Amino acid sequence: MELLGSGAARAQFETFVGDATRDLVRTAYLLTWDLAEAEDLVQETFVRVARRWDRVRAMDRPVAYARRVLVNLVLDGAPGRSRRRAELDAETDVGPDVPDLRSTGPFHRVDNAAEVRTVLAGLPRQQRAVLVLRYWSDLSEAETAEVLGCSVGTVKKAAWRALGRIRAAFPERAAATRRGGE
Repeated sequence: MELLGSGAARAQFETFVGDATRDLVRTAYLLTWDLAEAEDLVQETFVRVARRWDRVRAMDRPVAYARRVLVNLVLDGAPGRSRRRAELDAETDVGPDVPDLRSTGPFHRVDNAAEVRTVLAGLPRQQRAVLVLRYWSDLSEAETAEVLGCSVGTVKKAAWRALGRIRAAFPERAAATRRGGE
């Protein structure tokens, strides 16, 4: 990349890209449900990070900065992108290397991942972003608020509403969970 020239800065950036790509693609995919769009968003994220690499590499958590850039691109609709998701393809995989079921919180009792994807696809963008960041990326409420540029209270409220919509979509499972069985 010409922005970085050659030398140590370029080598550090290339290492950063290699280490961060998998997580960022997974996050983008879960937010957009389109692998090609997710990959495009991650590339656009890396271009923006490269432009500020001297400042970003000095940060304590450069991946968190890149994640915030990525989420902002998704939430803002990234003007100029021509691809738009028309509908969720129920046969699409959840993305590369999804974390174990313990980190997926309230979704661990749902047998059919396609059902969850369908419900997630119907959520407003910010609610979906909160769930993806909290339960798939395993960020704390404070970290999620930082990425989204909002308050912790907003994160809690969005998660509560989104989880309520998910519970409403699966009333028999929610009832079984409250009874302690399946």
